[in-house]
Amino acid sequence: MSTLALNKKALFDYEILEKFEGGLVLSGPEVKSVKAGHVQLKGAFLYIHKGELWLKNAFIAKYEPATGVQKEYDPYQDRKVLVHTKELNRFIGKVTQEKLTLVPLSLYTKRRMIKMEFALARGKKKYEKRETIKKRDVDRQMRERLKE
Repeated sequence: MSTLALNKKALFDYEILEKFEGGLVLSGPEVKSVKAGHVQLKGAFLYIHKGELWLKNAFIAKYEPATGVQKEYDPYQDRKVLVHTKELNRFIGKVTQEKLTLVPLSLYTKRRMIKMEFALARGKKKYEKRETIKKRDVDRQMRERLKE
């Protein structure tokens, strides 16, 4: 299981409540591009439309050797995420009632499949982000003093 992409910004901007796994529906050239590491999850999110889960704003670069197949390719197009129906119904309830967001955390391979780890998350306020930065600085200083 090798990690192909991480969304570090999501861990800073959101409070992660629960993590889930889903499959990503991609075309052949997209799979090769993702496995080559040409993918970014910064600013991406998941939404539910007509009973299906979709990934929006994820950047997957055009696979150069397949230029003939990918003539009018949009790197930011929406991509379907495969999850169980029970999980999807649960997401619908959480997102609508509790005002939570579905945020992608990472892309990785599992056997021959490309999977995505995503989370139900609550957005942090500005003061919570400042507290996170302060805590990180204090931890860094403590580690430096312990090394001396």
